[in-house]
Amino acid sequence: MALITLGAFAKEPPFVHGQHPKTAVLFCNLGTPDSPTTPDVRRFLAEFLSDARVVEIPRLLWLLILHGIILRFRPAKSAAKYASIWTPEGSPLKVWTEKQSKLLQGWLGQRGQQVLVRYAMRYGQTSIASQLDALKAEGVTRVLVIPAYPQYSATTTASVFDAVYAWAAKVRNIPELRFVNRYHDDVGYIAALASNIQRHWKTHGRPDQLVMSFHGVPERTLALGDPYHCECFKTARLLAQALGLNQEQFKVTFQSRLGRAKWLEPYTEPTLIALAQAGVNRVDVVCPGFTSDCLETLEEIAMEGRSAFLKAGGKEFHYIACLNDDAAWITALCDITQQHLAGWPTQAPDVQALTASRDAALALGAAQ
Repeated sequence: MALITLGAFAKEPPFVHGQHPKTAVLFCNLGTPDSPTTPDVRRFLAEFLSDARVVEIPRLLWLLILHGIILRFRPAKSAAKYASIWTPEGSPLKVWTEKQSKLLQGWLGQRGQQVLVRYAMRYGQTSIASQLDALKAEGVTRVLVIPAYPQYSATTTASVFDAVYAWAAKVRNIPELRFVNRYHDDVGYIAALASNIQRHWKTHGRPDQLVMSFHGVPERTLALGDPYHCECFKTARLLAQALGLNQEQFKVTFQSRLGRAKWLEPYTEPTLIALAQAGVNRVDVVCPGFTSDCLETLEEIAMEGRSAFLKAGGKEFHYIACLNDDAAWITALCDITQQHLAGWPTQAPDVQALTASRDAALALGAAQ
């Protein structure tokens, strides 16, 4: 016997018979506080650090630590860091993510794809749930979810999917859903990284050492089956090959350690200090796992990393910006999107007709 519940689902647009399928792409990034103030940063950190995907220790113990210690002291310190990189337009991460989504919309349109593109944040505004609600209100029946994280991790990629599933659990008429898990070894993504670095070197010359810094995660996640560590190293290997670097010319490191547990090593800042102390005069640092510049790249690397290297005796430090709105990156993102839209009719009618005519002509030519 089925249970009858009232109010189990959110109010949603009524079903329309014969509704034409409508496709959307939801580009999801981590998120940012609304402003670089202590109250806004506290709200953001509370949501971010409450995610069981992000901190995998016994729930009750962690919540006591989070609300009893961390959220009392960390927000003010973090707010000062956010203030140091804030722009007149707002958070760099949000500015770049919004711009990427608009460029992706335009480039898909130039290729004849009738697709809506929106961006969302896993934590903070604009939330994944609110964007999915808005897309559904616009009549969208199919959604491709693309995380802004090239390398898959349960702490990031899976958490985005959790948010989508949580939204779907409250929706009666769920759109068709697809997810992009990873693109760490995508040819276009690697080429975009390489061209971005080469462009910097063309202007500023080459370093003694290139450091590829990825966001860290606890080391235990590797033993638990998370592929993140391996995918970071594959990205680094492919990027080094594209740049023509040998093993002695680059290093892979991990940044943004939280707490006392052992995280993936080697750590970025200690590596920079060690390089300076070993007599390396110039290092360039690039962050391949971040597709948009943000607190972790602009403050932690470009400011703190620079200071640590120079204080340890290094002579020259260069931070190479993230892909942001780089044309090669948007092209790669467009290619990745189209690959995962395959099978969904998203082309404009005139493009569909031209494609059908071309295919028919090719088939006729082959038959003759």
